[in-house]
Amino acid sequence: MHNTHDVLHRLSETLTSRRNADPESSYTAQLFAKGPDSILKKIGEECAELIMAGKEGNKLHVVRESADVMYHLMVLLAFNNLSIDDLLQEMRRREGISGVDEKKSRTSA
Repeated sequence: MHNTHDVLHRLSETLTSRRNADPESSYTAQLFAKGPDSILKKIGEECAELIMAGKEGNKLHVVRESADVMYHLMVLLAFNNLSIDDLLQEMRRREGISGVDEKKSRTSA
């Protein structure tokens, strides 16, 4: 059985490989070709859909919309030459730090 870590790494590698792919052949390549504003707009749209799903309380809908947000977030990372490893490194850095303290560290820096 594959774990989530493997799935995210495979997706990250696939997204990176699509950076220069033909936009006619790949939705991801279309997003890359349209640039950051288009990617950011999709993230906004998907977040709005996730908010609505959360208000409905339908667990399957929440999971599916969360996956859409995660996918588009990973497209943004790849567009910026980042990968899931960069995100995971930041999550590890925050592990064990209270959310209040972590937020204070960002606003005072």
